[in-house]
Amino acid sequence: MRFTKMQGIGNDYIYVNCFEENIADPETVSIKVSDRHFGIGSDGLVLIMPSDKADLRMRIFNADGSEAKMCGNASRCIGKYAYERGLVTKDTITLETNSGIKVLHLDTDGGKVKSVSVDMGRAVFEPAAIPIASSEPMILSPITAGGITYTATAVSMGNPHCVIFGEDPDTIALESKGRELEFHPMFPDRVNVEFAHIVSEDTIKMRVWERGSGETLACGTGACATAAAAVKNGYCPTEKEIHLLLRGGTLSITIHEDFAVTMRGGAEIVFDGEIQL
Repeated sequence: MRFTKMQGIGNDYIYVNCFEENIADPETVSIKVSDRHFGIGSDGLVLIMPSDKADLRMRIFNADGSEAKMCGNASRCIGKYAYERGLVTKDTITLETNSGIKVLHLDTDGGKVKSVSVDMGRAVFEPAAIPIASSEPMILSPITAGGITYTATAVSMGNPHCVIFGEDPDTIALESKGRELEFHPMFPDRVNVEFAHIVSEDTIKMRVWERGSGETLACGTGACATAAAAVKNGYCPTEKEIHLLLRGGTLSITIHEDFAVTMRGGAEIVFDGEIQL
């Protein structure tokens, strides 16, 4: 299998061009290639596929083999890959995902993609859409896990997120706390967990625990969910870029009046290779 390893602010995946390759069992392949000791090393596997609804289709699998609905960092990487490898020739492209069609705007120069802006859809707070095991929205609501009661906001970016605002997230024992919240019965489909600290009205520091992968250096949908929760709770304004400081780098998120979300950031090719499966 030929592949390209790419990363978006440290959120790294193995990308396979399925215009040329056929992956019969992506769940098992994702587990194999993600292993950082016996595989290639990544947060998961991304398939770049033909689509009859958009310019391209993305399927994304976590390191444990589970299929995810959407990943903002992976979307940006696909935009860079598709343009620089000749799958597309335009700087605005559509991408079919398991949470709908996303529009990518490529900032190009000399045949290279410098950054990608993604229309991420709307942040949704309705319980059934996330989903959560409650008929009431979770907006700065108490939730207890591992004997600790947190104040959390639940939001969907096409996948479920639990955002907790507090002090410096570097002080959080994320390995244990993230896992406890990921599998909390409030979240029937499990949940991605973000611990965030409001630095200013346009800057948020955060760490993310991704369901199925554990802590990752960055998460695009997690950054979008955190910015949306900050606006929902009055910490940050609409129609202004909010800078999300993640361990892998910075993403710039704009929350519009209707909670439509735009994400801007970079993407990098790490290396190309092939692996015997």
